[in-house]
Amino acid sequence: MHPFTEISTQAVSVKDRLSVWGEAIWRNVGGLRSEAFGEDNFNGRIVTTSAGYLRLCRLEATSHRVVRTPELIRAADEGYLKVVAQLHGRACFQQAGREVWLSPGDWSVYDTTRAYTVTNPVSVEQLVIMIPKRCLPEALPDGSLESLVMHRLSGQQGVGRLAWDTMLSLYQELPKLSEKAADGMANVLTELVHLSLLDVQGRSSALSQREVLRDRIVGHVARHLRDPSLSVDAIAGALNCSRRHLYNAFAQEPDGVAGYIVKQRAAHARMTLDDPRNASRSLTDVAYDCGFSRPSQLTQVFRAHFGMPPGEYRARQQLAASKCAPEGCGGP
Repeated sequence: MHPFTEISTQAVSVKDRLSVWGEAIWRNVGGLRSEAFGEDNFNGRIVTTSAGYLRLCRLEATSHRVVRTPELIRAADEGYLKVVAQLHGRACFQQAGREVWLSPGDWSVYDTTRAYTVTNPVSVEQLVIMIPKRCLPEALPDGSLESLVMHRLSGQQGVGRLAWDTMLSLYQELPKLSEKAADGMANVLTELVHLSLLDVQGRSSALSQREVLRDRIVGHVARHLRDPSLSVDAIAGALNCSRRHLYNAFAQEPDGVAGYIVKQRAAHARMTLDDPRNASRSLTDVAYDCGFSRPSQLTQVFRAHFGMPPGEYRARQQLAASKCAPEGCGGP
């Protein structure tokens, strides 16, 4: 009644695994660009099913990274809220200027109609549930989503726990449910996700001063990332606060504010190189566009973050793209 489709790369030759994985994810979860994140022996398994209007996907995979680009968004036929429950491993989700790390027991929500990146530096297991945006309650209009996505939600307490338990129970019990029961559970889960987002909205009005300052710093960095003079001192001056306050606001970032700036520039450079429209741009142009003061700085930072110089990365991306069929490149 509720068929489960399983695809695994275990029996596929190592050189073809990422391609098979990408095609499977493309068909079942949506258009994303996937790469093995330097993994020589990538392996993945995905099980997909549906409950009413919901699409459910449980995936297990070794380290990898996926990107949803504006180009892929334009090619999509429908927008979704993606709900991800982190079952094993850690993963980093980036969208709308926010970055959230999920550990087992955490969950979050992101929007497929906006660009995003998911980085899985270790092997992960996740349950992904896709809710069509047309099925969202009217009390959650499109315009409010930007401020509500990309928050770490706890599956251990409050309405977040109710949503977490319902996600896992729905997936596990689905084979035993009638169509009518599955439709009803889809509505229940959508409402619990909705209530969780409203809870985020309510708590956002009571953010601590440190969290407010961190959001201001993130926004300032996003707006001025291309400015090579962007620095801790420049941010402190622009936001009229001390360096100590900046460091406190980024106390959970291992490399502080300065490291965050470098990481964002590296991510912007990678996204620029991922975009086929920039294939003819020189690396010098890319370096300056990302706020680096000289091309050699781009090379140094890019190698430190991604394990290879930007020229080699671009060449690999172009080679991979040339081997992909028009509908064959995807990711989770």
